[in-house]
Amino acid sequence: MINYQSIKPLLFKLQPENAHHVAECVLRLPNICQIPFNSFLESHFVTNDILTQELFGRTFLNPVGLGAGFDKNATMIRGMQVLGFGFTEIGTVTPKAQEGNPKPRMWRHVEEETIQNAMGFNNEGLLKVQKRLKQRYPFTTPIGVNIGKNKVTPDSEAINDYTTLIKALHALGDYLVINISSPNTPGLRDLQNEEFITRLFAEAKAITDKPILLKIAPDMSIEDAVALTTMAVEKGADGIIATNTTVDYSLVKSPYDKGGLSGAVLKQKSFEIFEAIAKELYGKTTLISVGGIDSAEEAYRRIKAGASLVQILSGLVFHGPDMIMNINKKLTELIKADGYSNITEAIGADRK
Repeated sequence: MINYQSIKPLLFKLQPENAHHVAECVLRLPNICQIPFNSFLESHFVTNDILTQELFGRTFLNPVGLGAGFDKNATMIRGMQVLGFGFTEIGTVTPKAQEGNPKPRMWRHVEEETIQNAMGFNNEGLLKVQKRLKQRYPFTTPIGVNIGKNKVTPDSEAINDYTTLIKALHALGDYLVINISSPNTPGLRDLQNEEFITRLFAEAKAITDKPILLKIAPDMSIEDAVALTTMAVEKGADGIIATNTTVDYSLVKSPYDKGGLSGAVLKQKSFEIFEAIAKELYGKTTLISVGGIDSAEEAYRRIKAGASLVQILSGLVFHGPDMIMNINKKLTELIKADGYSNITEAIGADRK
């Protein structure tokens, strides 16, 4: 494959969403013919016993996964494996197809290595995603399915969107993620409350025994985040993903007036929320950390804080696909240097 740093200047001349479409075109090619990509897969998919762990009834060969939002329509699952990801989370998927918010709706803050997006759950809808997952699942690396409500669905009926998606998709992924934390669907974050979560997990657990995780926003107070996630676990959540994008526009020099920020500027904010949640929930549920992770050192900080898995998204835009391989190789070294024989010993080391 072409060296990313050589084509990055060309990609950055494109509008971010157009550049994403170019990347998707390339990453869909392994679905058609895998053979030309085998050498890249062999060199970039890091397998080492020290990184392997069992979660959700599946083997995760490495802990670095793709966060939701990149492969919205389950078109790049094989391509993500080629890049070296140990697992892929597709979506966010909504029951009905929707175009999302008006364009432009994605911007780069290059100096801050940050992406601002106001996409609005643009996706092809349940039926098309379901069809693709049926062709791909079960896959050799785990697949998570991130689900959300349609923009036109009132909050009072949101529960129906989520249960519809769970019924249709629970058998086509290794875990499900309830997304009520995106800032780009009006009123969505208002669902981060006890009444909705209690009812949702009660109904979800009656549908499936597949793990169902809750993804939270980074913009609530530490106290509220801990209270919300603790309550969610008590009500049946099988894990917490922290965090989604932030609407704290003070983190960049020249923000736009809509959308959420991801990437490097989210790093500390996301970690602080995760750290507080992990203090309360490590050992009680599965924790996944996402937000500003761009190095093995940062990934290891999250792991020692209590994350079983980490996810990357915006870092790909600025550092390219070698980033996943480099993180996994260096993670192996960091774990060994601390005297551990397996990643499971390092998970939550700072909590012990």
